[in-house]
Amino acid sequence: MSTRKIVLSILLIVILTLTFFSNFIFQNRTTPLAVSKFDTGDTAWMIMATALVLLMTPGLGFFYGGMVGKKNVISTMLQSFMAMVIVSVLWVVIAYGLCFGPSIGGFIGNPLPNLFFNNVGVTSSWPLAPTIPLLLFALFQVKFAIITPALVTGAFAERIRFWPYLLFMVLFILFIYTPLAHCTWHPDGIFFKMGVLDFAGGTVVHMSAGWAALAGAMFLGKRKGQKANPARITYVLLGTGLLWFGWFGFNAGSAMGANGLAVQALGTTTVAAAAASMAWVFLDKILGHKLSAMGACIGAVVGLVAITPAAGYVSIAHAITIGIISSIVSNFAVSRFPKWKIDDALDVFACHGVGGMTGMVLTGVFASKAINPAVVDQGLLFGETKLFLNQMTALFVVSVFAFTASYALFFVVNKISPLRVSQEKEELGLDISQHGEFL
Repeated sequence: MSTRKIVLSILLIVILTLTFFSNFIFQNRTTPLAVSKFDTGDTAWMIMATALVLLMTPGLGFFYGGMVGKKNVISTMLQSFMAMVIVSVLWVVIAYGLCFGPSIGGFIGNPLPNLFFNNVGVTSSWPLAPTIPLLLFALFQVKFAIITPALVTGAFAERIRFWPYLLFMVLFILFIYTPLAHCTWHPDGIFFKMGVLDFAGGTVVHMSAGWAALAGAMFLGKRKGQKANPARITYVLLGTGLLWFGWFGFNAGSAMGANGLAVQALGTTTVAAAAASMAWVFLDKILGHKLSAMGACIGAVVGLVAITPAAGYVSIAHAITIGIISSIVSNFAVSRFPKWKIDDALDVFACHGVGGMTGMVLTGVFASKAINPAVVDQGLLFGETKLFLNQMTALFVVSVFAFTASYALFFVVNKISPLRVSQEKEELGLDISQHGEFL
């Protein structure tokens, strides 16, 4: 038996043992259900929102799977699917505590009180979501953690070995996602205390994924041979529809209740995606290109990305503006990106990274107390500068951290097990060479 198989077998046995005895090891006890101290409407909506956000990851699988060549569709979609598998377990074991455990200096949480979801149940609540059980809040948040490394996979599509990718995903969650989530969404996090606004994941999800994608594309190098035509444009359309549908849970669910703020986020999400898709295809026409299904889909996703940090802070009219501006910026980023030097296969950085950064900047322009009373400092449009400067500071810090840390993780993983498939296996296709399956 190979060393890798032995290590994996030992790891599974350790997890199984710890899980079996977790009640005794971590002093966790089953408690009776609370007698309705929570709001049933909020709880029902957040259960639905949690399911919607999970749906986004299979949607992303279709979105990416349709864009790659036919011999890499299964592998590309499986990368997203395995994120649901691996990150869900990792979240319960330790990652939730790293994000939302007691703060250590405002940078990371102490995972010890919440190992294996110890003290995460249905009788207590998260301070910023008091009307729903803490367990529901934790399950909602894991869906964000799941999709973030899945987003990264589009950058190195068609050329990465599967097992090293899984290792990178684990390390990415532990060393990049969890500190960013803690800094941004924990009441004691440094960005939270600064007043940085990120309603549903502009920094935590999209910027971290975008910069990790750029690091991965640079580290793995270009694909060999000529780029294949997209395998299934219909998959891209289906994936976009699932992403858009699930994004309502992503953004409106971040209101943490069935309330007016959730409705506002639902509205801004709707119009930003529509405006961005419209702007993308109109710009393509102005530039002399045909109106394509791919362009319409990419535009919609860019709009969804850009409105994410702003969804609960801006008006409907300003959401349209955010959608149009982000679409134009990302369109030019896609067309001007140095593809002859860096092979970001599915333009993850230009769409998610640039889109997330654009959304963070525009949140600092359009955020309004009239929309959300929790906004302490309003945007530039309302004559205040502090929020904008805070947004720019967070943008710079997150960009540097996410890129350098991701590149370092790719380097470490590559030393443990080579990331890049051989040229022969790349030409054969990852579906056959990595999984023994084909369409």
